[in-house]
Amino acid sequence: MITEWEADRPKWEQIADVIKRRIQDGTYPPRTRVPSVQQIVEETGVAVDTAQKVMTRLRQEGVIYTVRGLGSFVAEKE
Repeated sequence: MITEWEADRPKWEQIADVIKRRIQDGTYPPRTRVPSVQQIVEETGVAVDTAQKVMTRLRQEGVIYTVRGLGSFVAEKE
């Protein structure tokens, strides 16, 4: 996901940007699953709290939605 961190930006912000880019370029089309908190932790080495902040921010921005028990998915564009 990320091979080198930018020192001047929070890690959660960098991860969120990667996921948003993948949504924009079609890697994650609408209504498809995005990586889970655990997958983000495993792929990036960040703490669980950091990965949760990524997901919370993406939900707040309306980029993804979460279905309890199923995961998080790309929201439809309006």
